Amino acid sequence: MNRYFPVKDLAPKMRGAALRVAAALSGVMALIYLCAGAAHAESGAALPRGANAKPDFSGIWQTLSTADWDLEPHSARKDAPAGLGVVAGGEIPYQPWAAEKRKENFEKREVLDPRNKCYLPGVPRANYSPFPFQIFQSDTHLTLLYEYAHTARTIYTNGSKHLPGHIDWWLGDSRGQWEGDTLVVDVVHFNDQTWFDHSGNFHSDALHVVERYSFIDPDHIRYEATIEDPKVFTQPWKIDLVLYRRVEKDIQLLEYECYTFDYEHFYP
Repeated sequence: MNRYFPVKDLAPKMRGAALRVAAALSGVMALIYLCAGAAHAESGAALPRGANAKPDFSGIWQTLSTADWDLEPHSARKDAPAGLGVVAGGEIPYQPWAAEKRKENFEKREVLDPRNKCYLPGVPRANYSPFPFQIFQSDTHLTLLYEYAHTARTIYTNGSKHLPGHIDWWLGDSRGQWEGDTLVVDVVHFNDQTWFDHSGNFHSDALHVVERYSFIDPDHIRYEATIEDPKVFTQPWKIDLVLYRRVEKDIQLLEYECYTFDYEHFYP
């Protein structure tokens, strides 16, 4: 019997039970987030803030989740550890044709995963790839620098609007605004060349992402992203995970240029 099988291949009743457990755990995690925030508020722990009194997310961050391997609940397999999933409700609501496409992607993931081709990871995947990233914040924008492939992204918070047209960008066009202490980022103008994870979850160029960044405490960010793509999904869906501040002495971003490991292939 194969010990490595995804939740998608379980018998329907088992899969349903797994998804119900995942949904329940998501609720428990949300309660933990709220309790942690309340505990820090009671203890007087102050959130870092900028000169404009808004929360300051500056620092180096990284997830500990298994989201990059598979957003949905999944069993351990040779190329991935087991994970409880980060999708609200446990399952991504694909249209029938897209569910078949996703299954094909999964079966050919080692070849088809765009990140294995050294492409930029896209949004939201850049934030939960297994590499740290650094946030620099000012009153008018945030700059996110990712260790993976020197990826750089700007989130404008100066009230500017999205550029016109449809523009095929790897990381989209990000415009943020504050709702209390939560940074809400609207992201549009994507190409269709990135995946959400290594398991073949994908999107079209109609992708629309709304991110929410909010402190749980000074060293933890609750990161939520609502995904909408009418070409691929039957309804919007959401991911929810935690970003951890890297606090090691002398922590810094290092180098990871994946194309250099196959340099002769790209530059014979």
